Amino acid sequence: MLYLIGLGLGDAKDITVKGLEVVRRCSRVYLEAYTSVLTVGKEALEEFYGRKLILADREEVEQEADNILKDADVSDVAFLVVGDPFGATTHSDLILRATSLGIPYRVIHNASILNAVGCCGLQLYKFGETVSIVFWTDTWRPESFFDKVKKNRQNGMHTLCLLDIKVKEQSMENLIRGRKIYEPPRYMTVNQAAQQLLEVIQNQRARGEEPAVTEETLCVGLARVGAEDQQIAAGTLQQMSSVALGGPLHSLVITGAACTRWRWRC
Repeated sequence: MLYLIGLGLGDAKDITVKGLEVVRRCSRVYLEAYTSVLTVGKEALEEFYGRKLILADREEVEQEADNILKDADVSDVAFLVVGDPFGATTHSDLILRATSLGIPYRVIHNASILNAVGCCGLQLYKFGETVSIVFWTDTWRPESFFDKVKKNRQNGMHTLCLLDIKVKEQSMENLIRGRKIYEPPRYMTVNQAAQQLLEVIQNQRARGEEPAVTEETLCVGLARVGAEDQQIAAGTLQQMSSVALGGPLHSLVITGAACTRWRWRC
């Protein structure tokens, strides 16, 4: 049996009782280590779970999934995911691979940013489509996600922006040369995301377009949701560009068009 187990958002104790029982009886336990992170490290999880964990990076999950699924038809294998197992499409692909091999699977859910974002005071049923904001480079500065933000605001819906994570990434030079040298991890902050959004707004105005979001649009920044040192800050997009919320992980909410500074709990 393949078990996909959500770990929640905070620390080692956020795993469900059901999930912990499964982890302790599995023959192998993998920890997915690239779509999100907990506020504690692998060692803290191992100590609490009483099990050794095998780190599974993007390359292994996406290109060598057969190693994870090996013998899962005759023994129990656990795949641990920060948040909820269906928070990333990669995990759905793992299920499809298991199904094609005739391997049974079971999902044990947990909290994710997609529902825990309600802690900021905005109603969950008023959120529209979620978007991702990636780190820009000198040659790649995508703005296509802004169309979804515009559509959400036109419908009076809030937009949850998931901010980029770079873990075990290679520079272009090392990638071309085939060198297994990886860049230090990077986690986008609320102020970095806001700065990129402000530049998108400026670009749209330069093209003669009327941006759906402005410097005065009310936003909410969140950091380490579910942890004891969770931080939440509300203000204009311009104010978010200089806010400091500490360490990862961060998320940004762009409120719907009906929200104002004085009625942010809408």
